[in-house]
Amino acid sequence: MKNRTRIYLKLLVCFLFITFGCASQKKISNPIMPGYFADPTVVKDKGTYYIYATIDPWGGDELAVFSTRDFKKFQRHQINWPTTKACVSPTASDAKVWAPSVVRGVDNKFYMYVSVGSEIWAGVSSSPLGPWKNLKADNSPLISSKDFPDVHTIDSDCFIDDNGQAYLYWGSGFNWVNGKCMAVKLKADMYSFDGKPQEVTPAGYFEGPHMIKRNNQYLLMFSEGKAIDATYRVGYAVGKTPFGPFEKGVNSPILTTSADSTIIGPGHHTVFQEKGQDYILYHRIFPQKEAYVLRQLCLDSLKFDGDGNILKIRPRAKNVFR
Repeated sequence: MKNRTRIYLKLLVCFLFITFGCASQKKISNPIMPGYFADPTVVKDKGTYYIYATIDPWGGDELAVFSTRDFKKFQRHQINWPTTKACVSPTASDAKVWAPSVVRGVDNKFYMYVSVGSEIWAGVSSSPLGPWKNLKADNSPLISSKDFPDVHTIDSDCFIDDNGQAYLYWGSGFNWVNGKCMAVKLKADMYSFDGKPQEVTPAGYFEGPHMIKRNNQYLLMFSEGKAIDATYRVGYAVGKTPFGPFEKGVNSPILTTSADSTIIGPGHHTVFQEKGQDYILYHRIFPQKEAYVLRQLCLDSLKFDGDGNILKIRPRAKNVFR
């Protein structure tokens, strides 16, 4: 009788563990965190991911910065740079701090390219949380609003090729039309231009460039449409060099407003790998009635076919991060 009771108790414990223990393991939900943020970039250091993003609505006086090891629990941080007080220029507009891109350089330092006042600023730090400082000794913007007057000078993205060569991409359009994408090779100091910037705008491009490389092809990803409505979406184009020429990618656009409107206006993303799997971190619009948009950060898997083409993304409410 006692043995039978022990067996029953063991079975009960196993049942409770399976039923409640497994159920309590939190999966990654979209949005991945509360609050309203946009235009994310991410970098990994010593097992921890650092996410930098625009604060909604339409930017703040600084960036939102979070650290996480599993994309389930997040800790928010404050960094010293960039801010609207530190990044001041006579050619700047009244735009806030927007759309960062952070990468680890071949020298293991961290480099940030960010929009402040609709101008591109470049910063450097020895750690993801700083202290950060302007890469330029004169504390001026890397690219001013007057350098390329036909280009809305925002949404910079730094790409480092397999050989360690860095490239910078940036650009949007005005009044939601005529988006332009600029590109330039960077010298070893990560801010001096190695050659003249050139336009590489692919068909459908509006803003938010993000370059990745797969199967020796350069995939220039970007946002199409208007950032304020359901037309916003992620497309991509393919080229044989970092400067193109670029042709429309198979399956592009790959991430769009869902038919049931559970996902509205997904865009301005970044891509990273974890344990051999690619992931796309992006924002989507949170519907509300004000004159501005609020956006939320979301995470989904990014998959490719056998030829290296990006497959269409089917956003899920739950997304298990390996």
